[in-house]
Amino acid sequence: MSENIWGYQPTAGHTAGTDLIGYKVEATDGSIGKVDKHSDEVGSSYLVVDTGVWIFGRHVLLPAGTVRRVDPDEKRVYVDLDKEQIKSAPEFDKDSHLGNTEFFETTGEHYGRHRRI
Repeated sequence: MSENIWGYQPTAGHTAGTDLIGYKVEATDGSIGKVDKHSDEVGSSYLVVDTGVWIFGRHVLLPAGTVRRVDPDEKRVYVDLDKEQIKSAPEFDKDSHLGNTEFFETTGEHYGRHRRI
């Protein structure tokens, strides 16, 4: 993952402005859902993933630094996390967490603990 967890890795292949909504999201051990919302804002880029039935319709926030690769041909985003790391993340509520600095800090800390060195 990148040093800045809220920025895309230069090798991820993401071009700012590309619409990722609807892309399937793949963890290291399988599919976790689809991109419901995303932001390319410098220093706070993220994906909101609708996990569907996998974890009972929860939404999770994934910092852009967790994205390993974006494949526009397959319409897939590959993240550098496994399903358990994502499942144990704080639950995202778009009505109360978008723009909530404290929630973003807590989420960043959660995923920061799982960084590969």
